[in-house]
Amino acid sequence: MKTCLVVDDSKVIRKVARHILETLDFTVSEASDGREALDQCLASPPDVILLDWNMPVMSGMDFLRALRGSTVPTRPKVVFCTTENGMAYIRAAIEAGADEYVMKPFDRDTLESKLQIVGVA
Repeated sequence: MKTCLVVDDSKVIRKVARHILETLDFTVSEASDGREALDQCLASPPDVILLDWNMPVMSGMDFLRALRGSTVPTRPKVVFCTTENGMAYIRAAIEAGADEYVMKPFDRDTLESKLQIVGVA
């Protein structure tokens, strides 16, 4: 079974994402900020990470840079999931190592499509 780490400071977003991902047969874990997510990834990297941009402690971009610079044995796919929709944000995310980008609010079909694009659905 594929694994997904949902990283978002909103408990509601984590709950919605968890529900969608579980219907797509993912085992889901959660983190409320980038620091917590990085610790989880270093301990046990997931197949894919659904990542929020704006979070306390460590932002999504800071987490992504730290993850890509880490010694994680496998490279998880990263899908940014955010309200930031400007091309500059999308470009910055892709350049920092994100694999795909999805806008909030999202639905099951949109998320499933993005997961298929990165090769994990």
